[in-house]
Amino acid sequence: MITLIVLTFVVGYLLIALEHPIKINKTATALLTGVLCWTLYIIDSQTTETVNSELSHHLGSVAEILFFLLGAMTIVELVDAHQGFRIITDRIKSRNVMTLLWLISFIAFFLSAILDNLTTSIVMVSLLRKLIKNDDMRKFFAGMVIIAANAGGAWSPVGDVTTTMLWIGGQITTINIILKLIIPSLICLIVPLFVISLKLKGQTLEAIDESESNQIETTAKERNLMFAFGLGALLFTPIFKTITYLPPYMGVLLGLGVVWIVGELLHHEKDEEERKPFTAAHALSRIDTSSILFFLGILLAIGVLESTHVLSDLAFRMDKTIGNQDFIVVLIGLASAIVDNVPLVAAAMGMYDLETFPTDHRIWEFLAYCAGTGGSVLIIGSAAGVAVMGMEKIDFMWYLRRISLLALLGYFAGALFYVLFA
Repeated sequence: MITLIVLTFVVGYLLIALEHPIKINKTATALLTGVLCWTLYIIDSQTTETVNSELSHHLGSVAEILFFLLGAMTIVELVDAHQGFRIITDRIKSRNVMTLLWLISFIAFFLSAILDNLTTSIVMVSLLRKLIKNDDMRKFFAGMVIIAANAGGAWSPVGDVTTTMLWIGGQITTINIILKLIIPSLICLIVPLFVISLKLKGQTLEAIDESESNQIETTAKERNLMFAFGLGALLFTPIFKTITYLPPYMGVLLGLGVVWIVGELLHHEKDEEERKPFTAAHALSRIDTSSILFFLGILLAIGVLESTHVLSDLAFRMDKTIGNQDFIVVLIGLASAIVDNVPLVAAAMGMYDLETFPTDHRIWEFLAYCAGTGGSVLIIGSAAGVAVMGMEKIDFMWYLRRISLLALLGYFAGALFYVLFA
């Protein structure tokens, strides 16, 4: 039955990849794959209570990500409704493609280390919509945002969920992981940027005419306040987690509540019709719910692979047959482009104990880099990628043709630097 579960997952994965040729929405395929995998698992199980308990456990973990995504996207939509991002976009005057690409990528890289790669990708895609009119070029920039956000998240304890896992588990310390991984992570971004720059040299972007926007004009006070509270809410999320030890989605929901109230107070004197475009209810209606359901389906499917020990067995098998730790970690990073990096890192944490590999051992540092950046190779290999895929309607095969090789070059370049010089 395990073989059938794996086969179902693989077929579902291929159907997601071929969404456009077969004309079946990836969300429907992901939901079907997730439910079928769990159905096969419970049919084969002798104790249905155990399977239901495991499902509840995984659903709890998935729900944390979904509520985080929902809260962050709503905050971003509220800021956008008040034209808060004009504070940034009005200051970006360059229409040179190469200059803008480097600027956007480096903003995403460092912002991801402060927030996290998922939140950063949501914010940056919202910014791109204000800067780039051409859909295909905006998708290209969004692909680079995925690489930049994942690279930026790898060297920060709060930047990527797997780095956070290693940090909480005691495998890494804050200062050491920053010092050891910031240069490999920068290389992971700079290499694809350099390759792209050779292709885009001299190209310019068409300016977006603000008069074409359907948004209602807001005052400078409204824009500044909502931008400050929105960004403050997102920046406070990792601080809230550190102080309270509550999961990140609680911090985002707290921030959403505050931003929601600020928005209500700003427009309390207006009538219902005038207030509507600025309300959280309207912001929620603008969110792409299908991308959230896609997340649910794909993460549930991966949960079965974790519950059936397919991933942990794979990790142990690699350790026995390959032996070389650096090579194993590189393979784990590449595998995280196909399946979720969280169970892969969890399996590695169980495979290598702290007594043999103490805190800040190079295996933990290298694992943080590879698991954090390897997901960029495929668009559904990271939370940032899935979020951008939903927001910009990026096709799996489009990303594979246009971005994957660039991400792979950056991944190997950063890994090679770490192996040689760390």
